[in-house]
Amino acid sequence: MQTLIKPDPRARAAYDDDLVLWIDGQIQLLVAARYSELDVENLVGELESMKHSQAKALKNRLRVVIMHLLKCQFQPDHYKGRWHGTLAEQRMRLDQLLTNSPSLRRKVAEFAQYGYPVAVKRAAGETHLPVSAFPTENPYSVEQILDQDFTP
Repeated sequence: MQTLIKPDPRARAAYDDDLVLWIDGQIQLLVAARYSELDVENLVGELESMKHSQAKALKNRLRVVIMHLLKCQFQPDHYKGRWHGTLAEQRMRLDQLLTNSPSLRRKVAEFAQYGYPVAVKRAAGETHLPVSAFPTENPYSVEQILDQDFTP
């Protein structure tokens, strides 16, 4: 088992001063298999940040899709063209995200449920309908949320 060496203070300075330069240096060290010189502490932090960023993107896109599905369903007399465009765009981006990170697919139902109350509040604000006009629970299945052709 490899013993982790304390990070070189110069690596820390590079991380704090120029992130892109630091990343380039870490890539070069990895390619050259110079693992003992890696800034492990900051590499781990950056990888964790990337993972959280992907989850946050999934949560945000799901909220937007659900909000627009609600607007389409509960304000049917209003112009839907823009809502349909947003639905198509967000669903395409969801598809890309889930294609690039298929392990996130298992989180879709949980994140949709978690984000539903916020989607309701935003839909209520944009439609000027009371929050009580919307279902208390998410009425859309994962399949419906992700289906490019589904509109309630």
